Amino acid sequence: MMEDKQSAGPYASATEPVVPDVHKKIKAAFTAFDHGSNNKVDVREIGTIIYSLGCFPTQADLHDIIAEVEEDHTGFIPLDKFLPAMTKVLLEHKFPPIPEALLLQAFEVLDKEKKGYLEPEELTKYMTQEGELFTQAEMNEMLTALADHEKNLVYYKDLISQLTIDPDM
Repeated sequence: MMEDKQSAGPYASATEPVVPDVHKKIKAAFTAFDHGSNNKVDVREIGTIIYSLGCFPTQADLHDIIAEVEEDHTGFIPLDKFLPAMTKVLLEHKFPPIPEALLLQAFEVLDKEKKGYLEPEELTKYMTQEGELFTQAEMNEMLTALADHEKNLVYYKDLISQLTIDPDM
């Protein structure tokens, strides 16, 4: 038994209190895309979920994660396989998160009029035509989760804490 504790290293006790918080964020991100409320998501949505957790794997890394957690090549990923895999990714800082300040700066560049929000059409244009492109379906899902439902606007300052994870976790 003593060997197990030693092999866990100095981070074991520091990590344990963080795990429930990490699980909570992962479950919240996963649930937003669990349209059937059956603890499964479409494999095509995993990238969006992982990005929403502040991780930015390469496409090759994303394929590796999917191969690890997909349920018998059904096109669906169950929460019970995704949760431990994603917890490990987050706790090991496997894919570098984007610092909040940099994310805010990126949104402010897009918000040319300094309104403090982006309209869904603006964000869709940027995300589907520049950089690593999102599909229209991915944008629709993201906007459903992120836009203020009353005003149909994306208030990015409120959103940033949802898109980033504390790098000290």
